[in-house]
Amino acid sequence: MSASNKVAVVTGAGTGIGKAVALALLKAGYSVTLSGRRPEPLEQAAAESGAGPRVLTITADVGNPESVRALFAKTQARFGRLDLLFNNAGISAPSVPLEDLTYDLWKRVVDTNLTGVFLCTQEAIKLMKTQVPRGGRIINNGSISAHSPRPNSAPYTATKHAITGLTKSTALDGRKYDIACSQIDIGNAATDLSEKMARGVPQANGEIAVEPRMDVQHVADAVLYMASLPPEANVQFMTVMATKMPFIGRG
Repeated sequence: MSASNKVAVVTGAGTGIGKAVALALLKAGYSVTLSGRRPEPLEQAAAESGAGPRVLTITADVGNPESVRALFAKTQARFGRLDLLFNNAGISAPSVPLEDLTYDLWKRVVDTNLTGVFLCTQEAIKLMKTQVPRGGRIINNGSISAHSPRPNSAPYTATKHAITGLTKSTALDGRKYDIACSQIDIGNAATDLSEKMARGVPQANGEIAVEPRMDVQHVADAVLYMASLPPEANVQFMTVMATKMPFIGRG
């Protein structure tokens, strides 16, 4: 199938990485459902795309099963199938010592970053394994933190490590349905959420250091490449990062 016949769902699509990826997919010819918690950024991104009937915006909470089911049902009703899910929605937590972390804060991060990916993956598989042509692709937004933590980042780091396990399980269990699953680990893409990197962030040795960032379009281009592969090929894991960010040798 050509990109012009393919359908994608992007979560967390109103801003940052999700928006950049959604716009890249639309530019490539995909029909795309943009999902997020707030309707205004979604509508703004849709208008910016100029994609007309190929774009659908749906306000959804990925941590809520009913909301997720509605997201995929509406996508199927509008476009008829699903070829790509980009599990991008995620939140971080304030940088506090692990022993001071509240249960509510821990649960909020887990519900979005891990349970949300699980729920969306479930619904995507249900569609992909029964549609004709069968199959599809799921790309999870991992993180550099899926490999190495930042100080005082237990909830975010734990969920991103868990995403790696979920990615592997999905890749294995999806084989029989022609569903590929992969993970992109991103380091310091220049978005509003990474503005703090330009001001200086804590390092493992206790110092505060400014970290280099990269254009978010490089991430969008990488996801577009992963999505463009034929069914018999998969990028299992990809790391896209600012060349000089302190990751290799972190700590």
